[in-house]
Amino acid sequence: MPAERVAAFAPGRVNLIGEHTDYNGGLALPFAIAEGVTVRAYAQEGGSRSRPTIEAHASDLGERDEFVPGDAAAAGGWRAFVRGAAAELARAGAPLRGARLEISGNVPRGAGLSSSAALEVALCLALIAIGGAQDDGAALERMDIARLCARVENDWVGAHTGMLDQIASLYGAPATALCIDFAALTVDPVPLALGGWRLAILDSGDRHTHAGSGYNERRAECARACELLGIDSLRDADAESIARLPEPLRLRAEHVLGENERVLAAVAALSAGEPETLGRLLDASHASLRDLYEVSTPAVEAAVERLRRAGASGARMVGGGFGGSILGLFAGDVPIPAGGYEVRAGPGAHLLAA
Repeated sequence: MPAERVAAFAPGRVNLIGEHTDYNGGLALPFAIAEGVTVRAYAQEGGSRSRPTIEAHASDLGERDEFVPGDAAAAGGWRAFVRGAAAELARAGAPLRGARLEISGNVPRGAGLSSSAALEVALCLALIAIGGAQDDGAALERMDIARLCARVENDWVGAHTGMLDQIASLYGAPATALCIDFAALTVDPVPLALGGWRLAILDSGDRHTHAGSGYNERRAECARACELLGIDSLRDADAESIARLPEPLRLRAEHVLGENERVLAAVAALSAGEPETLGRLLDASHASLRDLYEVSTPAVEAAVERLRRAGASGARMVGGGFGGSILGLFAGDVPIPAGGYEVRAGPGAHLLAA
C-alpha cells in the first residue's frame, strides 16, 4: 500500500567550474552540498484520485497554497515551483494523491547555491513517493526527473536555465564532483580529492534570481550566436567562427568555449593532485565571467577580492551571476575568513525516514 507520509531531501550544489555551459551543450563540474530542501508529504483526503488537492506550507516563510494540479493558475514565488512540479508530474503520468506538503530548507535563497533546483527535486521525490512509488526513483528515472524539474524552472518559474543544478542535486555523492557533458547528457564521477586543501563559500550579499536577472538575456544571446553560425549549440563552435560574431555575441561565445576547456583542465588537475592548478582555473573562470559574460556586480568583485586577500589560491563567482556566492580554494594551513564556511561534496537527493 502507498505510504501515508514520506519525506524527501534534495541538496543544493556548488559548481566547481563550468558556468553558463549547460544550456550551451557544454561541460560542467558541480558537486552536491550538505545544505538543501526537505519536503514532508502527508496523504490526506481532498478532491478525488483523478483530481487530488495539494496543500503546501512553506514553513520558513509562514505561507501556504492549495490547488488542484492541472487546474492551478500560474503563481509567483515558491508557489510556482510547487504547482509546476505537481502539474509536470501529472503530465508525465506519475500517480498523484491528495497531500499536505511541509517545505523547509537550510540552503540560502538567492545565494547561487541552487535552492530552486533543490526545491524542485525534493518536491518531485516527495510527490512521487506519496503517490504510490515504492522508492525514490520507481516512477521516473533520475534523468527524467532532471528534465521535468528543468521544465518547472523554464515554463512555470520563467527562468530559462539548463539542467546543471537538477542533475547535480539528483546525482551527487560524498567526496565526488560530477563531470556533466550536456551534449551527450552523461554524468561521470570525479573524486574530489584535494589533499587537505579546502573549498569555501562567501556570500557576496547580492541576491539574485534567474528569472529576474540578466540570465535569460545571456541565454538568448547564445541562441542568437548559434543562429548566426548555423549550429545547434555553442559546443559545435570554434574560435575562428566565433571571431566573426558581432559584439557582445563574440564575447559570450568566447566564454563558453574557454569554460569548457577549463572544466577538462580542472578534471585533469584533480586527477593529478594539483590544487594550485585548480586555483588558477578558478581565477580564470571568474575573469571570463566578469569580462566576457558580464555577469558580475561590485559586491561580487568585493567578495572575490576579500577571499584573495585572505589567502585563497583561486576564487570565482558560482551560479548564474548577478550576485550570489563566491567559491574560494584554500590551502590547509590558511584560515577561511570570517563569514565564509567550508563546503564539501555530499549525497544526492534521497528519501528520509518519515
